[in-house]
Amino acid sequence: MGIEVGGLLGLIWLIIVVWAIIKVSKSSAGGLSKLLWILVLLFFPLVGLIVWFLLGPKG
Repeated sequence: MGIEVGGLLGLIWLIIVVWAIIKVSKSSAGGLSKLLWILVLLFFPLVGLIVWFLLGPKG
């Protein structure tokens, strides 16, 4: 049962990170800023997502 729960949580986490990347790409920020946020989200998913929620583009 542990594998199924871990797989489900991993899938949910992947969906959240993909959602954040889509939100960044659709934001009104500059191109370099978008690229940096996407790289942070890809290379540091947990920390990047938390930082993006706190400091990322609003609205």
